[in-house]
Amino acid sequence: MNRVETGFEDGGDDLAIERIVAELQALRATSQMRRYRGTPPNLPSRAETVAAVEGIVSALFPRHFGPPGLRAREVDSFVALKLSESLSLLRRQIELELRLAGEREGAAHALTRHATHIIREIAESLPRLRALLDADVLAAFNGDPSAKTVDEVVFCFPGVAAIIRHRVAHELYRLGVPMLARIIAEKSHSETGIDIHPGAQIAEGFFIDHGTGVVIGETTIIGKNVRLYQAVTLGAKRFETGAEGQLLKNYPRHPIVEDDVVIYAGATVLGRITIGKGASIGGNVWLTHSVPEGAVIMQAKATEDIFVDGAGI
Repeated sequence: MNRVETGFEDGGDDLAIERIVAELQALRATSQMRRYRGTPPNLPSRAETVAAVEGIVSALFPRHFGPPGLRAREVDSFVALKLSESLSLLRRQIELELRLAGEREGAAHALTRHATHIIREIAESLPRLRALLDADVLAAFNGDPSAKTVDEVVFCFPGVAAIIRHRVAHELYRLGVPMLARIIAEKSHSETGIDIHPGAQIAEGFFIDHGTGVVIGETTIIGKNVRLYQAVTLGAKRFETGAEGQLLKNYPRHPIVEDDVVIYAGATVLGRITIGKGASIGGNVWLTHSVPEGAVIMQAKATEDIFVDGAGI
């Protein structure tokens, strides 16, 4: 191995980079032996996955997220080119995740065919996703008196940015590539402060106002025209465990929120409960039981004891 120059040698403070590299290699080897049989497969690229989905977003909203000065007669050509580039890039990342998930090198043709099928499904879903997103954008515009134009909503609202990326991530999750879906979800989370698991099922007309601190769990189901405010949690009440104490996965553990529900800032809704159609959940409520249609759930009002000469009345 060639000696690595660190810039510390002249002062007699050698960092022993070669030894550290060797120790790290040994730790990686041990970790990989626990996870893989044989040579570790290549991992998907976070950067290329994000780039592919951002390309799809620009194809869904070319006037907003396409190149500056894009003329009307150029839009369709831009969309076609961007989809071709982005779907091709994404297909490669899908292949890498499928291989990582256990599809063997010996079945390379089948793996490519599977990845191509997923990409075709993603492409075919895009008109449906755009229609859903149009309803989401209008819900945000109609639901926020501060919004002056629909274009402002698309450009600026973090809830809209989050739901755009969630709808693409959910398709990836639904089609069997959950790691790529989670990469997109976490990139969106880091940029908007809104944490939506890609497994969450969300119907049209969804609006998150302000948005910071919102958490929506994997098995959440949200109906039409639902509105959430900042710091709302739709989470699990508890985690079930198996006979040996391991956490169980892939079971319903998050709320069902029916159509036309409003959940105000700071509310925490936990467990596989149902919030009935048209219900309103007040700010900072802690809710672990189902509520019927049209219910209004508020915090209990504090009572104040009045004392006169030491006697409470």
